[in-house]
Amino acid sequence: MITPEISVVIPAYNEGRNLAELVNKLSARLRVISSSHEIIVVNDGSRDDTQEVAELLALSYPEVRPLHLSRNFGKESALAAGMDVAQGRAVLFIDADLQHPPELIDEMIHSWRAGAQVVNAIKRNRGQESIAYKLCSSLFNWAMTAAVTTEMAGSSDYKLLDRCVVQALQECPERVRFFRGLVAWVGFTQAQIEFDVEKRHAGMTSWPIRHLISYTLQNLLAFSSAPLYWVAFLGAGMSILSCILLAQTLYNYLMGLATPGFTTVISLQIILSGMILCALGVIAVYIAMIYKEVKRRPVYVIKNRMSQL
Repeated sequence: MITPEISVVIPAYNEGRNLAELVNKLSARLRVISSSHEIIVVNDGSRDDTQEVAELLALSYPEVRPLHLSRNFGKESALAAGMDVAQGRAVLFIDADLQHPPELIDEMIHSWRAGAQVVNAIKRNRGQESIAYKLCSSLFNWAMTAAVTTEMAGSSDYKLLDRCVVQALQECPERVRFFRGLVAWVGFTQAQIEFDVEKRHAGMTSWPIRHLISYTLQNLLAFSSAPLYWVAFLGAGMSILSCILLAQTLYNYLMGLATPGFTTVISLQIILSGMILCALGVIAVYIAMIYKEVKRRPVYVIKNRMSQL
């Protein structure tokens, strides 16, 4: 088997209406710019006709390699599965809904050939989103920037990675993964290319606000210990505040100014109780994450084995 120059990984969940259009555009561009390539469609346990469409595309395009997971494991697992089976000297990750413009791959491959080991496609314009979704996205980027210590605003999973970067990511053993954060963490020579998010070609997004919130919390806790430090700093701040309020209470008592009911003390107890429960909640979630890692279950399970090019 000839090692392809470029591997394209497409995570797909209920994207049967978009795959044909995307593969057609990708194949047309790759045949011009690359000497050899493969397109890996990772069907992440879709409930629509994604599997059938991917198999039909493999018959029409010899470079297409369908990979079907046994159930829906989530996008992070689909990305990991595609990365593990990709054979190319560079691996390009692109969403199936055509919001990542395929026209950008020419410039991304050119940057890679010029020496960049990681080419990040950065969102210049997020496209049509509700105010609530944009607010949640901004909070996600702020939280992950603070945790990862790398600017995450505008970041996306639309990336091209050199083989050495892929190998470095495969050496990261964690089960709960955050693809963007791991790419930033491993380092290497990076380049950025801006793009405007296109309108979704067909279908509905599988990322409603509740999933974005869950995704934020999971990645924040799985990728970084920052929340534990934040809780520790909050505890230190509350301890200082407690000392101040205690001093005020004693002063009022000694001066005969204490009011019946000790409102300040009661308020302080409520605040401290809430803080303790919050801290215990954060610790409990980290223990749950540790539990998942200790079990060492695979990140994904493959239902089929792809035909080789």
